[in-house]
Amino acid sequence: MELYPAVDIEGGRVARAHGAMAEPIAALQAFTRAGARWIHLVDMDRAYGRQDNHGLIGAVLNAATVNVQVGGGLFREIDIDQMFTLGATRVVIGPRGAVDSGLVARMIARHGAGKLAAGIDAKDGRVAPRGTQDILDLTARDLALQVSQLGIRTIIYNEVTRDGKLTGPDLDGARQLAALGLDVIVSGGVGSLDDLRAARAARLAGACVGRALYDGKFTIAEALACLS
Repeated sequence: MELYPAVDIEGGRVARAHGAMAEPIAALQAFTRAGARWIHLVDMDRAYGRQDNHGLIGAVLNAATVNVQVGGGLFREIDIDQMFTLGATRVVIGPRGAVDSGLVARMIARHGAGKLAAGIDAKDGRVAPRGTQDILDLTARDLALQVSQLGIRTIIYNEVTRDGKLTGPDLDGARQLAALGLDVIVSGGVGSLDDLRAARAARLAGACVGRALYDGKFTIAEALACLS
């Protein structure tokens, strides 16, 4: 199981971070020095329909010496392509793009299924794209099944009501998607090493962790030891 420390960029800084860690490149470098093999880099402003931080995203990617998974409001082909041009290892197609089978198929043809993931934001089991008030008449499981039939193997699953709350991720929802034979990376709510142990016991592929690291609930080293 892989650890994905989250660098969520909002207003040019890292959301929920303190001190030097509020600088995106400083956070990247600190996580890398601590032994992280992946970084989960998200443009929160783009996700919520505000400005586009592609310049800063590009600077972080240019500075990276580890794998970087990039997401945040990526539902247009031009934006997804740009993230690969900037150097992303894997790009997360946001739920507003993932529901478009034609777009997903074109992206797979262009970049390869292994370099793409589908982001599924959900509320009470139904798809609820971040940055909108919409709750779609589509379950997270149905969307996961839809993208898997096109070739996507990796899902970033986030129960939106748990994001940043440190109250534990939605492991039941994540298990439902993993039961489809998909690599599921759970996001939103991880607050303790016990949450990571539970995610590992659920045989998930990974966990994105943000606030818990910035608040000092545990360290990268402790998390890696827990998941190894």
